[in-house]
Amino acid sequence: MGPLSGYRVIELAGLGPCPMAGMLLADMGAEVICIDRGGNLPPLYTEDMSRRGKKSIVVNLKSPQGRETLLQLIATADVLIEGFRPGVTEKLGIGPQDCHAVNPALVYGRMTGWGQTGPLAHNAGHDINYISITGALHAIGVKGQKPVVPLNLVGDFGGGTMFLVSGVLAALLEAKNSGKGQVVDAAMVDGAANLMWMCHSFHASNMWNFNERGVNMLDGGAFYYDTYETADGKYVAIGAIEPQFFTTLVEKGGLDPDIFNLHTQNDADQWDAKKAILAEVIKQKSRDEWCALLENTDACFSPVLTAHEAFDYPHNRERDAYIELDGYKQPAPAPRFSRTRSEVRHGQHPPGHDTRTVLEHLGLSGDAIQTLLEQGAVE
Repeated sequence: MGPLSGYRVIELAGLGPCPMAGMLLADMGAEVICIDRGGNLPPLYTEDMSRRGKKSIVVNLKSPQGRETLLQLIATADVLIEGFRPGVTEKLGIGPQDCHAVNPALVYGRMTGWGQTGPLAHNAGHDINYISITGALHAIGVKGQKPVVPLNLVGDFGGGTMFLVSGVLAALLEAKNSGKGQVVDAAMVDGAANLMWMCHSFHASNMWNFNERGVNMLDGGAFYYDTYETADGKYVAIGAIEPQFFTTLVEKGGLDPDIFNLHTQNDADQWDAKKAILAEVIKQKSRDEWCALLENTDACFSPVLTAHEAFDYPHNRERDAYIELDGYKQPAPAPRFSRTRSEVRHGQHPPGHDTRTVLEHLGLSGDAIQTLLEQGAVE
């Protein structure tokens, strides 16, 4: 039923951003076939939520028969996504030129940290490295302290996965008109740089200081956009930027209007002092008490929940934001569609689970499949 129903995606197995892209495409209805490698599985591979909804075949890409089998499968696909270093798939004989020779309309999505070109293109790296050269990492943290690592959300998944998916979908739309495929070079450094667009806009308007962290409106510098500890050692988040929301926070929260008023709200010279006062006020009540006062208002207030608490939070529960699959809870498909609903069709399949089925649908006979198995071309 998903909007990508009828599309076939080949995913060369890996970890992180590229597998998440495959998960999102599978959730949206695409048939995603993961090309796994045999041998020992990487840590956590057997509990990898990104494998949900995907089929799995094991192909020996170093075998001529395995490579030929994969190219036959690629000839039937709409998309291929891979997350190797530049040049690796070319060496394996399944680079863009090889694949377009058998399928000119194929969208070839490439996910890397540094990109396909540039002096760092062949270097190893991780999320923290990619966001560090875009200014994103420097901007995150407390005033006067070192940068804070924002999990691996900004580079891997925000700058990586989301730009790979949007690029693949755009190329698919274009291919329907031109009949021609193309390569999508999705680099985490490019994506993370784009995620910084609003900070650059503020800076151009003299509203953002790139030299210091924790002194700007959206980086924890402003007292009205920060987290605060409550009486029970938990935390709440406040983001009352706009005047009407700030007024609601002051009124509903019982704050002193002589201190917290619209006239001085954006006087940065007073932010530290007001933050200290607000911290003392917030610490007088428990998180639940503040929720009772400010939830369901326009104060731009929310409790800071642990991942486990998020499962049972009323708003998340009402929207079915999490599902249970393979014995544990995980995020439900997003975004949501009114007519072609996304869904998780099944849990994760172990490597090789669908080898025979996929090859049968490709038109190979039982004897041909058995020969490939005996040759070690597939498992």
